[in-house]
Amino acid sequence: MGSSHKCLLFHCILLSVTFLCHGKDLYFNDQKNLILPGSYNIPWMAGVQDFRTLSLLTIPGTHASMARYGGPETEHQALSLRDQLMAGIRFLDLKVFGLGNTLYVMDGITYQHNTFKDVLDTVRAFLTEFKTEAVLIRVQPESFEKKTVNEMVQSLIGNDQQVWVTSGMPNMGQVRGKIVFLQRNTFTLGIPLIDTSGRGSAKVSHIKDKDNKIIQQLHEATEVCGGDNAVLTYTSGTGLGTFWGMFLTPKRVAEKVNPWLNQYLRQFYPNQPRPCFGIIAMDFPGIDLIQTVVSLNWW
Repeated sequence: MGSSHKCLLFHCILLSVTFLCHGKDLYFNDQKNLILPGSYNIPWMAGVQDFRTLSLLTIPGTHASMARYGGPETEHQALSLRDQLMAGIRFLDLKVFGLGNTLYVMDGITYQHNTFKDVLDTVRAFLTEFKTEAVLIRVQPESFEKKTVNEMVQSLIGNDQQVWVTSGMPNMGQVRGKIVFLQRNTFTLGIPLIDTSGRGSAKVSHIKDKDNKIIQQLHEATEVCGGDNAVLTYTSGTGLGTFWGMFLTPKRVAEKVNPWLNQYLRQFYPNQPRPCFGIIAMDFPGIDLIQTVVSLNWW
């Protein structure tokens, strides 16, 4: 076989493999390498009018955004933080543990190979490149001295004018290029946050029950969208610790829930205007699901 034929055969095989891996809709993703189509709109917030209140947006986010290590029980994401942002994620969910002068990003007792400063550096670099965007961050202190986390975060950000730490609800024009903190419970920097998750909602014994719970949460979110608070719905869950769902790891739950969630959200596309659902934080979201969430902002 001539070299030209070998080359052609190689490209045919490569295209076939690419189609098999990426030719279907990507609602769930557990691959560590991000592959974006050439037409992918990374800075999607550029299309949001400056006067539009942040609480009126439907924003794709990740639950336990840095939880990529520790095994099936603790892993919630496959993509790196940089790749999540490139894929369109604009909300980050971070659990931090303060030790000495350092805030470590954790999931339970598992260190996620990053400090909080590492996260801030990555987000700042992204916002420097894509100045039309804003990234919302929820900090959940895991340390015993939870109040000290506020002081440590404040020390890290200093007087950085590109960080929103006040409780007033901004419009899009006010936060372009900025990190926006969300406050809840013992973390008191940023916009007040409503979490639609009720007690035990993360525990999954049956997927159908989880779907119905998400519907209830999203309905609650639409009721408060556009107010003085940000609103957050987690679609993540785990069956670990339950009897009937003992084999439902976070990844297995996302594998079932994400395609259903995509279909559920797309039914609202004909609405004029499309409803606001606030922040939707997901495990292992694929780029097509992320784009479905983003598209709820256009009509």
